[in-house]
Amino acid sequence: MRAIVETVRRHGLAAQVCAVIANEADAPGLAWASQRGLEVEVLSHRAYASRNEYDAALAQRVDAYRPHYVLLAGFMRVLTPGFVAAYQGRLLNIHPSLLPAFPGLRTHESALAAGVQWHGCTVHFVTPEVDCGPIVAQGAVPVLDGDTADQLAARVLRMEHEVYAEVVRWLAEGRVALKEGRVRVRGIARRSFVMAPDAAGGNDAINKGGYE
Repeated sequence: MRAIVETVRRHGLAAQVCAVIANEADAPGLAWASQRGLEVEVLSHRAYASRNEYDAALAQRVDAYRPHYVLLAGFMRVLTPGFVAAYQGRLLNIHPSLLPAFPGLRTHESALAAGVQWHGCTVHFVTPEVDCGPIVAQGAVPVLDGDTADQLAARVLRMEHEVYAEVVRWLAEGRVALKEGRVRVRGIARRSFVMAPDAAGGNDAINKGGYE
């Protein structure tokens, strides 16, 4: 969330983050967002008897801001089909793996157990089937010998900030189109980001897709 807000402001994009909504009052990003003058809301799922009731209430709060897009960033709840349908083509998420590999939870442990040499993250449109929506962009990071799940997670997080921020730029510039389940990004030659293996333990050296 912080990377998204900072990208919008730093690049002077023709967009604004209208609100930050969380289901947990202690989500650390809330205080940061509030300090920067953003609208902040907490809507606890514990106050609702069912997932459907909560998602209906959440949709009401989201709609009050009339957003063009709804971006999930660490919102660790499976959304109901009704909620997803309400924002079809406008609801995006970032997942910590190179989908379709390792959907769901504990992706870093799964990557290490599988012995893959590349791991990463995926920004995708949300569909009722979890972690299966059309892919907008992906970022790959090397898996190093001796990596722990925490070390790999930290590397992926660096890449997540890069990829999601760039996707936000594309959205703000009106470049992203979703047609018949396929993503097209006008003027973008490549929607992939790669972290060089020799940069995995230090400062950024990320090769990202460029403009045509």
